[in-house]
Amino acid sequence: MKKDGENVKNDRSSLILGKIIEEYIRSGEPMGSKTLASLLPYTVSSATIRNEMARLGELGYLEQRHTSGGRIPSLTSYRYYVNNIMQPQKVTAREASHIYEALSVNASDPERLLADAARLCADVTGCAAFASAHSDRLDCVQGVEIIPAGSGKVMLIVLSTGGRIKSSLCRVQCAVDSAFTDAFYALCNRYFIGTPLEDVNLSLIQSTAQFLGAQIFDMLPILTALCALCREAARSALFIEGETNLLAHEELGPALAPILSFLADRESLKKQLADYAQRGSSLELFIGGENTCYALKKTVTMIASFSYGSAQRATLGVIGSTRIDYARIIPRVSFICETVGKLLKQGGVSYAQ
Repeated sequence: MKKDGENVKNDRSSLILGKIIEEYIRSGEPMGSKTLASLLPYTVSSATIRNEMARLGELGYLEQRHTSGGRIPSLTSYRYYVNNIMQPQKVTAREASHIYEALSVNASDPERLLADAARLCADVTGCAAFASAHSDRLDCVQGVEIIPAGSGKVMLIVLSTGGRIKSSLCRVQCAVDSAFTDAFYALCNRYFIGTPLEDVNLSLIQSTAQFLGAQIFDMLPILTALCALCREAARSALFIEGETNLLAHEELGPALAPILSFLADRESLKKQLADYAQRGSSLELFIGGENTCYALKKTVTMIASFSYGSAQRATLGVIGSTRIDYARIIPRVSFICETVGKLLKQGGVSYAQ
């Protein structure tokens, strides 16, 4: 058993450390030598166990809250456990099928897919989960469609090249007949298709007056809604699920309030996730002080970033206490992230006008 190349001792030390960590994850109680002796697969004296525990403490793997109390794992020991001791619990065929079914429902809509993934991560892990589809300055309008909805209403649907789909119900004061729809689609092809989402604004809509003439007054409600939908699609989307799950992580204690504040500051969180998305890739695990964000120094954070489409990026992750069930949670979050990555790359969004 080694710590970054440092000899910790032997397989018995590794076994003892693993048992202490797994029992603490299960019960949250410090481990004493007598209790540990009953968990080992062979007979070892309490004195020998105490010596092993003392040495592990000297090396920074175990902590003792009270002089006469049992030992608990340190943050260093969790990292060693994940890298060297943990036996991952494989995702079963039934679990894999459930995950794929839950995520494939909205596979063609990146934002809804990510929202589903965050919800699934929170349910599977019992932690808080987050997902974000990041804004892209080059994302453009790929298609626009209007569908008559009766009683002077139409459904407006906007699709971007990055796969974002936005819709809105609009009221109109005129008949939505073939002449109206032909004029609308001709307008869209001339002014909006291929235009960056951020550039679809009121100034652009005003510039269509020359093309539409008096008809602009009939189309103005739809064009105003189009502007709003493009503005919405141009922004980063953030989804947070399972914040209340953290209330059950009693070991977070006073650290819980800063974590919840961190999640509540959505604009700051969007920016941090966008920055991470530019440098991150596959699923990464940060334990305690490995987190660069101060509010997360008492947590375990798993986060993955994805690239898809032409230049779109997204992130997905979970936040929990350092006492999570690593062996069960890591493989499942990893499988969810792998599935999300594949579905994002497959796309599936198409538009035919």
